[in-house]
Amino acid sequence: MQGGKERTGKKSGSAGQWVMVVPESVTNLPKKAGSGPLFTRLRNPSTGQAALYLFNSDAHQLFEIKAFHEEYRSWFIGQAVQHDGRLFFVTPMDPLFLVLFYLTRAQKEGKFQPLDQILVDEEFSSCPMLLQCTKISQSIHHIVDKKEISGRSFYKYSEEKTLKWLKKKIDQTVKVLKDHDVCVGEKVQSATFISGERLNSSSEEDYIRYAHGLISEYIPEELSVVLAKYLRLPQVISPPAEAAPKKRKLADAPVEAEEDYTKFNTCDLKNKKAKNKMSASQKALAKVDKSGMKAISSFFSSKTKASK
Repeated sequence: MQGGKERTGKKSGSAGQWVMVVPESVTNLPKKAGSGPLFTRLRNPSTGQAALYLFNSDAHQLFEIKAFHEEYRSWFIGQAVQHDGRLFFVTPMDPLFLVLFYLTRAQKEGKFQPLDQILVDEEFSSCPMLLQCTKISQSIHHIVDKKEISGRSFYKYSEEKTLKWLKKKIDQTVKVLKDHDVCVGEKVQSATFISGERLNSSSEEDYIRYAHGLISEYIPEELSVVLAKYLRLPQVISPPAEAAPKKRKLADAPVEAEEDYTKFNTCDLKNKKAKNKMSASQKALAKVDKSGMKAISSFFSSKTKASK
């Protein structure tokens, strides 16, 4: 698939081509002339940072884009080589998650507002396009309280409704994980068969916690914490920090880098050890009376010439 330079953020002179795996609905012919799939940047609903998304023709459905990347990979496209060797996966995404981000931010004002006033972002001009998604009009009631005034709808974020909606998402995710026999426990076993049965020791809590982690990638961190309490997930206690290692005793082996290896080396230690310890023969020789004995070095010294 090929995208325009303005929509993709490619540098000038780039071919603007990628290798993508996309659903057929993305490539359907647009109903209106001049409209088609649109790459655009929106806020990631979890981090608030810029991320790349895709609207299909007429912007009725939103897709998220994930990239699989390995070093030293490129593609042959026609007769050309595309140096950007990433493989992009385009999957449908519930746009309600992105709307939820703006609703939670607007709740500080504590008043009902029209959606077109809530979905305003000076940094991301494509944000109002979310209102064109069919999913928004069908599902917005799951996360808001609504009021009708003079024939116009006003909305305000509802934490109670949102938690119920997210729990349904959790339950659906758990069902899919179980149906596909996905191991999600802390001690995940390899997908091997023993006596014709797959080993899977995942508990119900393991499934819920894993599903909570997946959903948390699409909601703000504060809401993720509240959701964990709503699901009554026990708090995970991190293991205690390991005690500082004791100082290693001096030995003949080189001192490892965890200590100051500039102070010692193997030769120094051997010399020190040799000074402190003597063999049995050396001890016996030390007890011998050496009075009147010449040093052995005197037998090898040069003879002095007799004076004339």
